[in-house]
Amino acid sequence: MSVLTRDEAQTRAQLLDVHRYLVDLDLTTGAETFESTSTVRFTARAAGDTFVELKPVTLHSATLDGEPLDPAALDGNRLPLSLTEGEHELRVTTTMRYSRTGEGMHRFTDPSDGESYVYTQLFMEDVQRVFAAFDQPDLKAVFEVAVTAPDGWTVLANGITERQPDGTWKAAPTPLLSTYFVCVAAGPWHSIRTEHAGLPFGIHCRRSLAAHLDADADEILAVTRACYDRYHEKFDEPYPFDSYDQAFVPEFNAGAMENPGLVTFRDEFVFRSAVTVTERQTRAMVIAHEMAHMWFGDLVTLRWWDDIWLNESFAEYMGYQTVNEACSDLFPDTWVDFGVTRKAWGYEADQRPSTHPVAPDPEAVPDTASALLNFDGISYAKGASALRQLVAWLGEEDFLAGINIHFKRHRFGNATLADFIDNLAAATDRDVHGWAEQWLRTTGVDTLAPRLDGEGLHWKLTVDRDGTRPHRISAGLYDRDPSGDLVLREHRALDVPQDAPAELTGPRPALVVLNDGDLTYTKLRFDETSEESALRGLSRIPDPLTRAVVWNALRDMVRDGDLAPVEYLAVAGAHLTEETELALVQGVLAFARHQIADHYVSADERPAALATISGIARALLRRTEDGEAPGLRLTAVRAFVDSATTPDKIASWLDEGTVHGGPELDPELRWRILARLAVLGATDEPAIAAELERDPSATGREGAARCRAALPTPEAKAAAWSALFDSDDLSNYLFTATAQGFWQPEQADLVREYVPRFYEAAVALADRRGPAMAEAAGRHAFPAHAVDADSLALGEHHLADTPMIPALHRKLVDQLDDLRRALKVREGSP
Repeated sequence: MSVLTRDEAQTRAQLLDVHRYLVDLDLTTGAETFESTSTVRFTARAAGDTFVELKPVTLHSATLDGEPLDPAALDGNRLPLSLTEGEHELRVTTTMRYSRTGEGMHRFTDPSDGESYVYTQLFMEDVQRVFAAFDQPDLKAVFEVAVTAPDGWTVLANGITERQPDGTWKAAPTPLLSTYFVCVAAGPWHSIRTEHAGLPFGIHCRRSLAAHLDADADEILAVTRACYDRYHEKFDEPYPFDSYDQAFVPEFNAGAMENPGLVTFRDEFVFRSAVTVTERQTRAMVIAHEMAHMWFGDLVTLRWWDDIWLNESFAEYMGYQTVNEACSDLFPDTWVDFGVTRKAWGYEADQRPSTHPVAPDPEAVPDTASALLNFDGISYAKGASALRQLVAWLGEEDFLAGINIHFKRHRFGNATLADFIDNLAAATDRDVHGWAEQWLRTTGVDTLAPRLDGEGLHWKLTVDRDGTRPHRISAGLYDRDPSGDLVLREHRALDVPQDAPAELTGPRPALVVLNDGDLTYTKLRFDETSEESALRGLSRIPDPLTRAVVWNALRDMVRDGDLAPVEYLAVAGAHLTEETELALVQGVLAFARHQIADHYVSADERPAALATISGIARALLRRTEDGEAPGLRLTAVRAFVDSATTPDKIASWLDEGTVHGGPELDPELRWRILARLAVLGATDEPAIAAELERDPSATGREGAARCRAALPTPEAKAAAWSALFDSDDLSNYLFTATAQGFWQPEQADLVREYVPRFYEAAVALADRRGPAMAEAAGRHAFPAHAVDADSLALGEHHLADTPMIPALHRKLVDQLDDLRRALKVREGSP
């Protein structure tokens, strides 16, 4: 199959003006394939040769202006077309295959009730798996979609759908859309419909999740309405589509997809077990993120994939900012969670060999395969951080004025980075073009550190910068009061680089926190006094966002070899038990458990690391016995289970169905405990089968797959390996669950023989099953537990000498860099 190049897309865009697609899908022909007919009306501006893309099981027929084309001319995924100047109509009839990998038209049968569901995910180049199309973002067209579906199914699409007298479903014609935004979701959906601002709103899930969606419907719809109203306060352009549906769909690869009028979400966001407020906040942010795309991405779309940041950075920033503004009664500290979770993702991605600018040069994204690699922490978290810094530098009023100019100039069209920067520049006297060059065209993370000079009550604050970007920051100066609390003396606004040191009076502060408020994107270090104050008094800092900035600095110091992992754990043990901000507890525990315990300490040190984490969890459990902080208690239970080194306590919870003092065990906690017992060799296949009988849901199947792969026997490992790599029967989610169970640090000797087998197996899998499964294999099936020089050398050898598809290559580059970093941290070298 050929990937589309940027040059080919530019050539085709100059030749064609695409007007309308008539898409007819028949979903009644069986569980493996469906029938697809697309009719495309377009104009050729001159005579010339081009092609249309499709990936059929069978190409039955193709006609151009009524004249048949030879199906045998299909070359891979391209059907050549020879065009005369003028109007044309292309009609293509195919049989297409349903997907089990979350790409194209994914089909899922719910084990709970046997009901089947299908939905499309056409991102990048997967429209070709569903119907023939000129598949590039700058050939927008109107889409009219008709679907024949089984009796009892409801069909959702980008526009309002209606069932016709003949039983087919027809969707209202769309405005101009890019091909990758077309969406169909069909099945016996459980739907909740309402209206807001004169528009139909709906939320949908599979029937087996109906009770859980009903329980959360008020919150989901309240967030949706609040964000919708807030965007209409920010944006001059009204919402540009005829309805707003949100479908929670099974086995979805991403968090969500911004299909105009029909956003699809992974249905884990329909919570069937207890969750924390930060997890609900994440769902709210994703709702806000996808709604922001209705303007930035859908109304105005990138011209080519080098500008994917225009979609994702903007939506990421707007998602957090809008929830912070519109839903503050539910979620008051949105930016704390961003700083602890998303921003760390950006920092990690930006320090790997695979880093790239937020806005890469067009030549760096020559085709769709390379573009797919840029959906990462750079395009999302770093880009959002850069926009937050831009707003701090530019002012929100001018920022929004520039955004609204952008929407007005390019509505229902395509735009580039140059267009975006020109439109921002039209709203301000500041040098936005210079800012963009320094922030969007460069890679890497700057580091800022304070330097204090002077004696007595007169001293100077200088910010030393390792890097090249300008920063507008707030420096927080803190004093220690008699009780030991760190009290804010003042916030001092600073521009870095400084024209001159900041001259201050008064006693030297106990703590200087640069980037207090977290408005820029940088690593931080401390002066000697501030570092001692931070390590000793972190929990005594009053503002949770400041504490997040300090925790992130300590995290970076561990990763850079400037703070020993055991010292970080000691700080966590000293301060986390007093922490009141749930996002911080979750973020610090996650880093301690999955980075420090699993990678940054040696095998000999690991039991002590797990014991420290378990001790923190026990202290939090004692603190929450009064039931006043259920989210904190749930977090502590999860951490205790995941860090257990002996089975007795968690096995007793499972037997009794409850944690002493609460909570009672729901399905998520039961599977979590059983998975840990499997790792510890304290359960077996009959117990897993019994739990699956108790919970025969899709999530239950994933839990059972994870547990079976985690059993410490040669037979269990052989069976899991075969399921992963010797056949293609596992869906994307079952593959991930099996891979997550397979490698365990406690079982290093047992799985040692599989480490060298991974590379050949992963390459073959990626070649057979494509980018989504390649990414899953590289992320979840990689032997990340094997932190040793031999494993690193093995991986580097295969990376250099083994041809592999770009999606897998990129994941292995990142994994090996993480492995290299872990080795350096263990050696204590920066």
